[in-house]
Amino acid sequence: MGKHANDEWRIGDVDLDDYLARIGHPAVAGPSAEVLRSLHEAHVQAIPFENLDVVLRRYPAVELAAINDKLVHRKRGGYCFEHALLFAAVLERLGFDVERRMARVHAEGSGYRTHMMLRVRVDGADYLADVGFGAGMLSPMPLEDGAEVDQAGWRHRIVRRGPLWSLQKAGESGWEELHASDAQPQRLSDYEVANHYVATHPKSPFVGKPVVFRLAPGVSRKLVGDELTAEHASGEVEVEKVAPDQLGDVLRGLGISLPEEDVEVLRRASESTVEKELTSSNVEVP
Repeated sequence: MGKHANDEWRIGDVDLDDYLARIGHPAVAGPSAEVLRSLHEAHVQAIPFENLDVVLRRYPAVELAAINDKLVHRKRGGYCFEHALLFAAVLERLGFDVERRMARVHAEGSGYRTHMMLRVRVDGADYLADVGFGAGMLSPMPLEDGAEVDQAGWRHRIVRRGPLWSLQKAGESGWEELHASDAQPQRLSDYEVANHYVATHPKSPFVGKPVVFRLAPGVSRKLVGDELTAEHASGEVEVEKVAPDQLGDVLRGLGISLPEEDVEVLRRASESTVEKELTSSNVEVP
């Protein structure tokens, strides 16, 4: 929506110095395309994508003060609403022109309109900033029809389809649509409704099993239930089952430290879904 909506988004609730320390980024003098890129990459590599509060039956908040406490001060991760609302506030505090938007995941199929991402305007150009799309985007994408960007070793492109901007990833059989968004203005209440679905609906892929994604140049790591996958840009894929007594160590290796009682709850959730088919296609939402 932009700078006029700062009162609604309460961007003053972000501790900017602590955020920059959290992502290991130096102080920023002002907005530029290069600063946007470096902030985006630092954020994605520092703050995990994870749904663990949902599995622990702790409703993830979309209020910025709570997000700042969780992702910045308590050094946890979150899913798309938490990542994007935090990043939008940081960018606006630094002088960027930001619009908060919503996308339909796997828009060519039956995906839901439950993903939050941002349009950022800087240096006379528009960019898709998407720090909360799982192990997907490392860098911003120019919002230009046909624009291609290497995302940590995987080719992505933006395609304009009428009013929609389609984010696509190159695969073995061609370009796969990840999500599609438009310029419809959003309110905080829109994200509250989408967040409620993602956190509570039985069809949500984030209810019932741990999901943690980490992305770094050349490698995407995903914990889904009791299965840990490392996918390399070279094409190599490593999959291993996570035994219950390994879960705490695996989470720490993914950048998440939890009390033992919380890890035990997650172990039970993983064990309860061990017989279910888990595929990457059913977790690439927010």
